[in-house]
Amino acid sequence: METIRLLLVDDQRLFRRGLRALLEAQEGFHVVSEAENGQEAIDKARAFRPDVILMDVHMPILGGAEATQVIKQEMPNAKVIALTVSDEDDDLFSTIKAGADGYLLKDLGPDELEACIRKVMGGETPLSPGISAKLLREFRDRSFAEKKRTSEADLTSREIEILQLIAEGHSNSDIAAKLYIVEGTVKNHVHNILEKLHLQNRVQAAAYAIRGGLASVNGSEADESGSTARA
Repeated sequence: METIRLLLVDDQRLFRRGLRALLEAQEGFHVVSEAENGQEAIDKARAFRPDVILMDVHMPILGGAEATQVIKQEMPNAKVIALTVSDEDDDLFSTIKAGADGYLLKDLGPDELEACIRKVMGGETPLSPGISAKLLREFRDRSFAEKKRTSEADLTSREIEILQLIAEGHSNSDIAAKLYIVEGTVKNHVHNILEKLHLQNRVQAAAYAIRGGLASVNGSEADESGSTARA
């Protein structure tokens, strides 16, 4: 099993130390460093190049969303998971928009956290229960006027079909089975969809589909009890 290198970012030292002890007791995890604010997180990410960053949202000097945006721009392969007590809409929206690969509340259990870290390394988007539908509604209702969006007309019919299935919560393997194509082809289509629509992840793609009327919010909410938007 390949070791996953972690950076822990939280302004509460006691929480960081407890989290470090918890994670390093698990096979395959190694905490390379800790940071107590967003600016320090950026510096540590540059220095240690972690695989996964567990990022608090509200911190002094620089917040989690701002730090995430810088880190994802400079190190797009680094996975950033927000680990926070906040389920406020503004925090959800700004953090995912900044490029976070997951959003978890601190009330989750140790086994759940371990599973979510492994899932994000596999390309999935871990979300705490109830966050998915809330996040999709937020993206649906907010305007992305500050970013140029490519219209659905620029997507192929196959890409639109796959975008609809993403919004319904299907994984790449599910989509491949439904459309009778190989999973690698689905991954290529997903990559093209994100590129054309200037989106960063599947959560944003699903929200785009709902906001554009390509899929229903009710269909997405059917998975509200689940904790992962599959990749």
